[in-house]
Amino acid sequence: MAKAFMDKDFLLETETAKHLFHDYAEPLPLVDYHCHIPPQEIYEDRKFEDLTQVWLGGENPDGSFFGDHYKWRLMRSNGVNEDYVSGHKPNKERLEKFAETLVMAIGNPMYHWCNLELHKFFGYEKYLCPETVDEVWDMAKDKLQNDPKMTVRGLIQQANVAFIGTTDDPIDTLEWHEKIAADPTIQFKVCPSFRPDKAININKPGFAEYIGKLAASVGKKSLDSVSDVCEALTQRLEFFKKLGCRASDHGLDYIPFRPVSDVAADAAFKKVMAGGEVTLEQAEGYQTAILLHLGKEYHRLGIAMQLHYSCLRNMNERMYAKMGPDTGFDMIAQNTCGGDIARFLSALDMEGKCPKTILYSLNPADNEQLGTMLGCFQSDEIPGKIQHGSAWWFNDTKSGMEAQMKSLANLGLLGNFVGMLTDSRSFLSYARHDYFRRILCNLIGHWVENGEYPADDAALKKIVEGICYYNAARYFDL
Repeated sequence: MAKAFMDKDFLLETETAKHLFHDYAEPLPLVDYHCHIPPQEIYEDRKFEDLTQVWLGGENPDGSFFGDHYKWRLMRSNGVNEDYVSGHKPNKERLEKFAETLVMAIGNPMYHWCNLELHKFFGYEKYLCPETVDEVWDMAKDKLQNDPKMTVRGLIQQANVAFIGTTDDPIDTLEWHEKIAADPTIQFKVCPSFRPDKAININKPGFAEYIGKLAASVGKKSLDSVSDVCEALTQRLEFFKKLGCRASDHGLDYIPFRPVSDVAADAAFKKVMAGGEVTLEQAEGYQTAILLHLGKEYHRLGIAMQLHYSCLRNMNERMYAKMGPDTGFDMIAQNTCGGDIARFLSALDMEGKCPKTILYSLNPADNEQLGTMLGCFQSDEIPGKIQHGSAWWFNDTKSGMEAQMKSLANLGLLGNFVGMLTDSRSFLSYARHDYFRRILCNLIGHWVENGEYPADDAALKKIVEGICYYNAARYFDL
């Protein structure tokens, strides 16, 4: 007899797993330490018109696009015309097309995420499909427009979120973070995270223009050397720290490590600022200089360094020209930069200035390499100082999460893992923490019931509660 779909014991296959989830994991607050939600919408406590607006987004007034590109990719894979995916078709029709797609997504985490969101935030006990889409549309629209708990802040509070780390450019004024910090009615903590990619990507279009904006953000007419860039980034980082910044975030194609002299780094910088181009080696020399400077500053200020890498972005040139970045045309890369990451961390460690670091590769083939790298740079500053980040992006599937946690357990200490994050642009995606916690408890439950770990409830409680909340709270100084 088939189990009921997504009941209270969803994904929990043993009695131990059910106990660990319901008694220890489920009640804990969420630490969503890396996401892409806009702080302005938190401060303004945005209300949404309908479910399509929350889930699928669309085109901004300036012609850029916003939305959940996980969903957009699925719809394109189902042959849905782009006008329904990200375009201007009526929102009800767009949701109908998404329902037609979702019912085909057996085995895809999006199927679970979407229905978990309907269960957790809307109390809808059925599932989305073409036969229920009218009911879901009417139910969601009524709740979003009329239920006072369905505003942005209400959704965050319903999800029991304690901390949100947004992703912010160094030149951002952080005005919305300042307003949030000054508003006593906001009960959860929202802090900026420092994302300096545009100051590092010297060999990508727009670098010189961006450096001009970075100069303006620190009250200067220009930045004329690598030292000037470093000084400006430090000034902005210290401003972020005053507003509670706990982490940086680097989303690089790969992590370079090519130490060069100050003269060589300056020469590359000045060449690009004058309109010229640099070789790959020259670009990597500049990038290494900036990364080393930032790593030391993160250590000084107690800010965790997150390194995301191994992604090929915007691979469909026609659609990138039409829609811009972050619209669903990225893929996994195969890089060989693991040794360079280790050499980068070692250079910082030699000076006693290696920060807390979380490493994420989009390529799951790197799991074991990362797992062995962690043990090279741990210290007594904090348990699990160097972390293998949670299964990222294309890997945050059930099997991907299990693979990441098994790799970490095999090669390090799973009990010190800082756990899940949403990495999302949606205020409903906190359901992904629930999904992760169920997978975690099921994995541990199997180990216990298979005799691979004792049924020591005190130890299991400490491990599960640590991974779900307390490790991250400690790591990010909450």
